[in-house]
Amino acid sequence: MNVSFRPHWLLALALPLALIACGNDEPKQRAAFTEFLQTRIVDKPGVRVPKLTAEESKSFGDYTRHYAVISDFNGDMDAAAKPLSGLLQKGAVRSLNDVIDRREDIKTAQAGLNDMGVQLKEHKAKADSAHAQLKQPDDLKVVYDKAYAKTVSVPADTFLEVLPQINGTLDSSLKVADYVTAHKEQIDIKGPEVTVKDPNVQAELNTLLQELNSQAQAVQKAQQKLQGVMLGR
Repeated sequence: MNVSFRPHWLLALALPLALIACGNDEPKQRAAFTEFLQTRIVDKPGVRVPKLTAEESKSFGDYTRHYAVISDFNGDMDAAAKPLSGLLQKGAVRSLNDVIDRREDIKTAQAGLNDMGVQLKEHKAKADSAHAQLKQPDDLKVVYDKAYAKTVSVPADTFLEVLPQINGTLDSSLKVADYVTAHKEQIDIKGPEVTVKDPNVQAELNTLLQELNSQAQAVQKAQQKLQGVMLGR
């Protein structure tokens, strides 16, 4: 009888030892994850979110879930921002004729940018919520928070700052289009040449065009700022 029960006693004794051995991996995992965040993200210029190798995932243990908060957000942000280049091209105007002829394109671009802003806010809120729930030792938290700010908070906030400025330019373009359409009897457009019969209409149109030019310059600066954040320039 004693012999038959012996394996169960051995199993009961072995189990706590196995748990202790597993727990000892945490300091190594934390150190590996902290070094990765510091050297591969925090110390690098621009926004870099490397894809983990199988070896890295194994060495980080449960901290791979913490990294997923950052990597998942960046994947979502990339997907949301992917149409941006096409939308900007669709909404780009180089002449007064462009403003008139591409009015519907401008409206389409504006709707797309608004949708992009909504998606980005949702993705950021999701990431912020997941970040707030992470339980991390203080030494890791300091580095993780820096990596999170660099790859999530700053690019998202900068992007959300830029989108309304781009929208402002599109709004100004639509104002010009609507004004020219409403006063088409006084405005004659032949290629790059614009002739306005009524001095009051000319003054009002020039004011709208100046507003559009100012908006375009603001967007250019905002885009440079975003590029600086993303590339570290």
